[in-house]
Amino acid sequence: MLLDGCKWDPQVGDVSTLAPFPLYISSAQWNTLAGMAESLSEETLAAETEILQRPELLKHLSVPGSIRKVLQSSQALTPAAARVMRFDFHPTTAGWRISEVNSDVPGGYCESSLFSSLVSQQFPGASPTGNPGDALADAMIAATKPEARIAMLTAPGYMEDHQVVSYVAKCLRARGCQTYQAKPSQITWRDGHAHLPPQMCHERMDGIFRFHQAEWLAQLPRRSGWEHFFRGGLTPITNPGTGIIAESKRFPLVWDDLRTPMTSWRTLLPETRDPREAPWRTDDGWLVKAAFCNTGDAVFGTAQQTTREWQRTKWHVRFFPNDWVAQHRFDSVPLATPDGERHVCLGVYTVNGRAAGAYVRMAQKPLIDFAAYDVALLVQD
Repeated sequence: MLLDGCKWDPQVGDVSTLAPFPLYISSAQWNTLAGMAESLSEETLAAETEILQRPELLKHLSVPGSIRKVLQSSQALTPAAARVMRFDFHPTTAGWRISEVNSDVPGGYCESSLFSSLVSQQFPGASPTGNPGDALADAMIAATKPEARIAMLTAPGYMEDHQVVSYVAKCLRARGCQTYQAKPSQITWRDGHAHLPPQMCHERMDGIFRFHQAEWLAQLPRRSGWEHFFRGGLTPITNPGTGIIAESKRFPLVWDDLRTPMTSWRTLLPETRDPREAPWRTDDGWLVKAAFCNTGDAVFGTAQQTTREWQRTKWHVRFFPNDWVAQHRFDSVPLATPDGERHVCLGVYTVNGRAAGAYVRMAQKPLIDFAAYDVALLVQD
C-alpha cells in the first residue's frame, strides 16, 4: 500500500488505519446499494440542473457569494471530464440510511481500489465491489483522449489530499496519460483552456483532476480566473465546481421548490431542516451540521461535545443559522468484527451515474469521522 497505493499513513501512532480483515456483503445486498446510489446520482444531477436554472435557490445552500455570482452568469458551464459522487450509507435500525453525498471532491480511491483488491486475494470466494480508481481513470480518458495531459490539483500542506491525487495520477499514467501535480493557483486560463507554467508544461492541459474544495477556489486571486472551474472553461474537469451544490448539507432545504421528486433522497436521508425550524437545542434526537463540513469535523450534538463546547456551538448556530443545518439522528447498528463491535459507513461511488465500488470506514462510535479506519468490502455469494 505504501509503495503502490500512495497510502502514506497506514499507521497513525500505534493504531493501524487498515483493518486486517474484510467486511462481507452478499451480492444481492450490494446490488441493492448500487441501485440506490445510481438513483441518488440521477436525482442529484437533475436537481443540480434545476437549481442552476433557478439561481435564487443558491442562497439557501450557503454557497459563497462570489461563487453564486459566477453560477448565476450566462456563460456556458465548464464540462466534466467525469462526474464522481460518493454516497455514504449506514446500516441502521430502520434499514439503510445515508448521511450525505460527497459530490465535490470525494476521495478514498486507493483504499476502495487497491486495498480491496489485495485483501480479496487472501480470501478465496470473495471479490471487490468494484475499482473506483480504474473507473475514474477510464472515464477521464474517454472524455479527453489517450495520452492526455492532466493537471492534478490539490492544496499544498494536506498529506491526505496528496495521497489521493498521487494514486489517481498513477491510474492515469498506467493508461498512457501525462500527469502534472500542481496547485489551483498555478493554472492560467487562455481562451477558456487551462495551462500550467511553462517550466511545468509548454502545452495546454487536456483535462483537470481537482482535489481542492470548491468553496476554497473563491479565495484565489481574481486574476487567476478561478471562475473557469465553474463556468466559461473549455478544459474538462473532474469534478467541475458545480459539485458544490449537492455538497452543501443544506441541499435538502430546496427540494420542495424543485420539479424533480427526489424520491430516493427523501427515502434514505433522515429528516433535515433549517436549524431555526428544528428542536435540536432541547431534543437529543437531532444533530447540527455545518453546511460544508468534512469527515464529520463539524457534526455536533450533546453527545459529541462537552457542555462548554455545546454552548459555543449553540451560539454559533444562533448567529449564523444560514451556515448550518439540523438533521434527525439515525440509530446506527454496530457489526460484530474481530476487533469487537464496530459502526460502519459504506461510501458507494458512482462514476457518470454508474456504481463503481465502495470505500468503507469503521469506528467504535456511531459518528464516522477522521479517526475511523479503512476496511475492504468484499462480495460473497
